[in-house]
Amino acid sequence: MRVLVTGGVGFIGTNFVKYVMSNRPDWSVTVLDKLTYAGRQENLSEFENSDRYSFVKGDICDAAVVSRVMPGCDVVVNFAAETHVDRSIDDPASFVRTDVEGVRVLLEEFKKDNTRKVFLQISTDEVYGSVETGRSSESDALDPRSPYSASKAGGELLAMSYFTTFGVPVIITRASNNYGPFQYPEKLIPLFITNAFQGEKLPLYGDGGNMRDWMFVTDHCSALVAAIEKGRPGRIYNVGDGQEKTNKEVTFAILEATGSDSDLIRFVEDRLGHDRRYAVDVSRAASELDWKPEIDFETGLALTVNWYRANAQWWQSIKSGEFREYYKKMYSARLENSERNQ
Repeated sequence: MRVLVTGGVGFIGTNFVKYVMSNRPDWSVTVLDKLTYAGRQENLSEFENSDRYSFVKGDICDAAVVSRVMPGCDVVVNFAAETHVDRSIDDPASFVRTDVEGVRVLLEEFKKDNTRKVFLQISTDEVYGSVETGRSSESDALDPRSPYSASKAGGELLAMSYFTTFGVPVIITRASNNYGPFQYPEKLIPLFITNAFQGEKLPLYGDGGNMRDWMFVTDHCSALVAAIEKGRPGRIYNVGDGQEKTNKEVTFAILEATGSDSDLIRFVEDRLGHDRRYAVDVSRAASELDWKPEIDFETGLALTVNWYRANAQWWQSIKSGEFREYYKKMYSARLENSERNQ
């Protein structure tokens, strides 16, 4: 099996490639990645001399590059996306370009060879919108409420249209919030872990009551492999752990795991359109893919904290570069207002 992994040196892509290389010795992997701010080629440097791995720098919106790397591939796993909700509020256009147009370019090349097995489009539970009660099932209506989730909904709807219209073997997964090693420190868990290590404030949006289903990244990777091997084309699979926690609960768990004091917490102005809760019903993945998560939140958080502690150079180099200006833009005024209101 030859697998093309787009966005393969980002957070989930990196962990997926590592999972495949360790658990599927008869699979080979080609990574296509644009190397934007969140992609780091060195994440997979251990495989540079492997005949099962190759890396190509390129944009999924570039049809010439896609046509060069896809021939011979049996499976495409599309992680390539703009993913951070906060950034989507400032720059919706880049999200539409990558998350919708990029999907179209990949699908157009994929459908040229009808022997290919699976086009796996990685989506998010955020396409359901805020879910106050119960759990979202795959048949529920979509109600995306940010430019990010809207672009992901658009990408998956386009992908499914290629299944219906052209018979492309599309499978879609909608995952809950991932966390774990190699996650760029703009997201809540790696941001708060690294800030705690540095003795910096933890800017917690709103009242901290926004709730998410937190899934350790290797559980997500095992679900994706199961979808490739056992999934049915034309199907959508929710993937989550059912471990719901508020952002405030996650924050206090990070403080405990890092040995930090609660004085670091600052409640700051909420982000625009902040969904209150996501939760997904994973019974279809459990029954059709024979999949279930294995890592509880406490274990996963400990693994994550230990990784960031042991790999300080990785995240310190990030936080001293472009990220610093982004962080100031996002949080400086919020933190100043929070300090004045205390």
